[in-house]
Amino acid sequence: MPIARELREAVYRANMALAESGLVMGTFGNVSAVDRAAGVFVIKPSGVPYGALSPDDMVPVSLETGKVLEGTLRPSSDTPTHLALYRAFPCGGIAHTHSEVATAFAQARLPIRCMGTTHADYFCSDIPVTRPLTKGEVDGAYEMETGNVIIERFAELKLEAMRTPGVLVANHGPFTWGSDAFKAIEHAEVLEFLARLEWRVRTLAPDVPLPDDYLVDRHFERKHGPKAYYGQRT
Repeated sequence: MPIARELREAVYRANMALAESGLVMGTFGNVSAVDRAAGVFVIKPSGVPYGALSPDDMVPVSLETGKVLEGTLRPSSDTPTHLALYRAFPCGGIAHTHSEVATAFAQARLPIRCMGTTHADYFCSDIPVTRPLTKGEVDGAYEMETGNVIIERFAELKLEAMRTPGVLVANHGPFTWGSDAFKAIEHAEVLEFLARLEWRVRTLAPDVPLPDDYLVDRHFERKHGPKAYYGQRT
């Protein structure tokens, strides 16, 4: 049996969902998911049109070595970024897009501020933007360094990855993550919506004060905290 068959099928479905979300164009973007017990993550192959993909095309990669474990297709060029994030953050899936408004914020090197409860329902802080990569980082292990500057930014801001499940890479675009690949896509969709809101807020009232922390925390915790009460019990 091929390595991580169920995971390949899940990642295929997730990449199809990403393609249908409107967050990507062409072959931009990718989704991956990890099986930590098996020490493997699976990701979309590089440069293959979404419509030409099948579950067998998804590429399994070793979480320990970063090497392809099976098949002849090359994994996404962003694979080293995913690898760095899986090693640093306790997430189960990662999505990368070049969605229009979030990418505009990344190119402007501006964070998406937490200005209200809509944002706080998913992200318990501003969505940060990384510093630009240095020439040495770009000339070297570029994609791994992209992951490293994300991790560096979260450490600088003392952010918890699962309370702020997304980031803007300066001059590049957004990465999001979640408990699985589909939750990572959901966060990518929300992030793009929040970017559109933030764009309008900056236009309407650029000097409006930030909301109080207690309001932000309450809205996040009611959906995600140990005493969450939003939605139905399963």
